[in-house]
Amino acid sequence: MSEPITWMPDGTPYNTRFGDRYHSEDGGLDQATHVFLGGCGLPAAWANTPQWRILETGFGFGLNFLVTWAAWKADPQRTRLLHFVSVEAFPVSREDLLQSLPANGQLRALGLQLAEQWWGLLPGVHRLSFEGGQVLLTLYIGTAQTMLRKQQLTADSVYLDGFSPQLNPELWDEDAMKNIARHCHRGTQLATWCVAGSVRQALKTQGFDVKKVPGTPPKRHNLQASYNPAWEPRHRADGLPAPVKQPGHCLVLGAGLAGAAAAASLARRGWQVTVLDSAAQPAAGASGLPAGLFCPHVSPDDSVLSRLSRSGVRTTLQTLQQLSTAQKLQPGENWAHGGVLEHDLNEPAHLPPQWLKTGSAEHAWGQQWSKPATAQYLQAAHLPDDSHALWHAQAGWVRPAQLVRALMQSPLIQWQGNADAARLQRDEVSGQWQVLNLQGQSIAQADMLVLALGPASKTLLQASGMDAGLWELQAIRGQVSVAGHTAQTQAAMPPFPVNGHGNLVPDFPGDAPASPHQWIMGSTFERDEAELPPSAADQQAAHAGNGEKLAALLPVCRQALQSFFDAPQQPETWARVRCAAYDRLPLAGPAGEAVDDLPGLWVLTGLGSRGLTLSMLCGELLAARLHGEPLPLDAKLAQSLGTQRLWSRVMRDPKSA
Repeated sequence: MSEPITWMPDGTPYNTRFGDRYHSEDGGLDQATHVFLGGCGLPAAWANTPQWRILETGFGFGLNFLVTWAAWKADPQRTRLLHFVSVEAFPVSREDLLQSLPANGQLRALGLQLAEQWWGLLPGVHRLSFEGGQVLLTLYIGTAQTMLRKQQLTADSVYLDGFSPQLNPELWDEDAMKNIARHCHRGTQLATWCVAGSVRQALKTQGFDVKKVPGTPPKRHNLQASYNPAWEPRHRADGLPAPVKQPGHCLVLGAGLAGAAAAASLARRGWQVTVLDSAAQPAAGASGLPAGLFCPHVSPDDSVLSRLSRSGVRTTLQTLQQLSTAQKLQPGENWAHGGVLEHDLNEPAHLPPQWLKTGSAEHAWGQQWSKPATAQYLQAAHLPDDSHALWHAQAGWVRPAQLVRALMQSPLIQWQGNADAARLQRDEVSGQWQVLNLQGQSIAQADMLVLALGPASKTLLQASGMDAGLWELQAIRGQVSVAGHTAQTQAAMPPFPVNGHGNLVPDFPGDAPASPHQWIMGSTFERDEAELPPSAADQQAAHAGNGEKLAALLPVCRQALQSFFDAPQQPETWARVRCAAYDRLPLAGPAGEAVDDLPGLWVLTGLGSRGLTLSMLCGELLAARLHGEPLPLDAKLAQSLGTQRLWSRVMRDPKSA
């Protein structure tokens, strides 16, 4: 259930929870333009900056965001990256959002783009992406007190908005202003329509210089403030190096999903990136999988992995859509967002209980992600009506190699293949990282280096004299069964991928003219096994195992593919080696144990079998941490992906090193 809205005769939305209208009588455009945007000195203040970070305390229908976005588009000196972070305890429905869109043509067009991404807004942090990733809207769904206390960001401008102090006092009291001040640096500008004496005093107490200014009708006065405390502002220590001020040159070792995601995120921020790999072409390792799934994980307690996977799926979808708009990927040819059926769960109640409770605040938003599969989906998969299954609407399939190549199609990304990295070293004079070959010759150097080599990351760290014993990375070989369709096998396939114990992508375009349609089933999980190619016996066992998984997942499909799985002479499996950390979560952060250790060396690895779901998110997380940006996901979830957890684990249990 979304926020209860009624509509006044003049078309203004009215909130029945707080008993107040969302906009002033003029529709709110003047307020958004003059009170907030102009009150914070924008757009002039962001001119030619690498990034600008705006914090807003009440999103409502997003009018302030739309006006700010429009001003950014119109400004030839706009900031390279616009971050707009907004807190909203009670998000409105997509239908009400559409009804509220302004008549102004440009704002309406931007609002329609916003509405396209306005789904699945469960409590927590959601990153929405526009303008090819240069305008980033981060929504904190929850109360301002809770969300601003838990999250980590530093704002350059603050839009202090929301229902009046009389109706919503918790948004305006001294604790709220203290929460706001925690996220400001000296010079942060704040603007609001509220001039209540208690609000002015609370801001002054927290270190703001406050002044009344002429108001926007019908208000006589508005308020503007600048954060300028008598004390030195202190921000929460996060164990990360100081943010870089300007992009430079970065090396990325590894041309799989992890490396390509890191390279694309850094290039978007203005970095010159050189991607190096020992192979002749990108995606030669596990990321060369013919086709794979991106899909959310579900659990009744909404675990860390479940929440991470949702943030990852949202980022993956945005990336795929943006690459398609830029004509670097072809929908239907390289990827599809058609949903995924998950079969063989113990029971549909493995969803969080709140999602299943009709009328609960989380019911509608949760079921926009995942819900019990209806008879229609079960019948399409040729499954009995009493099967335990879920339907994931925000899921689909991708051809990873094509995605990797599309991510690297940037004028700021340079590809360097056949580059065998044997050792890393840092020049203490220049501060640059050098990649050395087996002969000890430098093949590349730059101010920063991102290590994204999967299982080889640990080997390279060890060869470079670094404490590789701390890096608990496990090699996991995976083998899939893949083949072209006949007319009979294609007719037996469901119209969507199916996930469970193993997964099936039932129909995707093949590269060879003789196989225009292919299927792929797998994968095996062979821990601590890195031999390639697998032996004939291992390949035979893998085909048998994949066939058994398919029989449990989709019995009718297994029967249709009997001639493949039961053939005396089977084709080779497609096999590569993945990399996973000890806790099966990716690693994205600085490589050093302490802030000053190994400056400029970062890692992105350990994606395991969830590369398509989590790699784009991890690339954005790495770039955000490097630049001191608002994080693309909940701060506690981001911590679970940090490299610091390796050092903490050793401190707790030295035997783990």
